[in-house]
Amino acid sequence: MISTLFSIIFVYVFILLGYLAKRIFKDDMNTKTLTLMSVYFLQPFVTVWGFSTARLHEEHFFVPLIYLAIILALLLPTILIGRLIFSDIKKRAIFSIAGFVGNTGNIGIPLGIALFGEQSVIFTTLINIANVFVVYGLGVYIYSRGSFGIRQSLFNIVKIPIIPASLIAILMNINNIRFTPEIEEFFKMGAYAGIVLQLFLLGTFLQGIRIRELHPKLFIGTMSQKFIIVPLATALILSMTGLPLFVQGVIFMEMMTPLAVANINLASLYDCRPKDVTSLILLSTLLFIPLLFLLSYVINHYYL
Repeated sequence: MISTLFSIIFVYVFILLGYLAKRIFKDDMNTKTLTLMSVYFLQPFVTVWGFSTARLHEEHFFVPLIYLAIILALLLPTILIGRLIFSDIKKRAIFSIAGFVGNTGNIGIPLGIALFGEQSVIFTTLINIANVFVVYGLGVYIYSRGSFGIRQSLFNIVKIPIIPASLIAILMNINNIRFTPEIEEFFKMGAYAGIVLQLFLLGTFLQGIRIRELHPKLFIGTMSQKFIIVPLATALILSMTGLPLFVQGVIFMEMMTPLAVANINLASLYDCRPKDVTSLILLSTLLFIPLLFLLSYVINHYYL
C-alpha cells in the first residue's frame, strides 16, 4: 500500500512542476501552445495505446455504459437540488454539471495505472471517451443554458482527434489487428508523454487562481456533491451491477477524480463565471490529495 501511495503522490509532482513553471516563466509558458500540443498531437497516442493494452470483450463495453448510466441517474436530482439551492442561473449551471465532468484523463488514467496497474488502461480509456461526450454534450448544453445550438457543438466533437483515433483503435482491436512490438512501444512512449503533459498543463492552469470571491454555498454544494454524494451513490449503484470488483473499483475511482480543466473551457465560452469554476477545480484538486489515502484504502480492501 505504501508503494501505491508513493506512485499516486508522484502523479501530483508533475502537476506541481507545471504550477512552478507557470509561476516562474509567467507568459513565456504559453498554456495555449501546450493545450494544442496535447489535444491535437499526444492525446490520440493515449487513446490508441490504451485500446492496444487488452483485447476488447463484451464486458469492456459495459464499463462506459455503466459510467454514463451513473451520471444520468444522478444528473436529474442534482439539477432539481440546484434549483432549490441557487437563484443565480449561472451558479445553478455550475453546480448541476461541474461535479460530473471529472478529470478522467489527466488524473484518471495515470491514477488507474498507480492503483490497478496497466491492465486498468483499457477501462480508463473507455471511460475517458465516455466523459468526452459528457463534456461536449451535457456540459455544453447546461453551461450554455440553451443559448447556442447543440448540433454545431456535437459536430465539433468529430473534429477533435481523440474521437476518430478512438474509433480506429476500437476497430483495430475488434478485428484483432495487432501492433508489432516496436510500434506498440512507439505508441506507449507517446501515450506517457501525453499523460505527463496533461498533468503538467493542469498545474499551469492552477497557477494564479484566486479563491476569495468564490461563493461559499457554491463551494460547499459542489464539493459535497463531488466527494460525498457521487461516491456514495456510485458505490450503491455498482453493488447492484454484478460487475467484477476490479472493474467496479476502476469506475469508482474515475467517479472520484477532481473537476476537469474542460469545465474552464465551457464556462469561459458561455460566460458562466469562469473564475469561480477555476477556483473549484483548484480546490477539488487540492482536496483530492488527502482523499487519495482513503481512496487507496477502499480500493485495496474492497475492490482488489
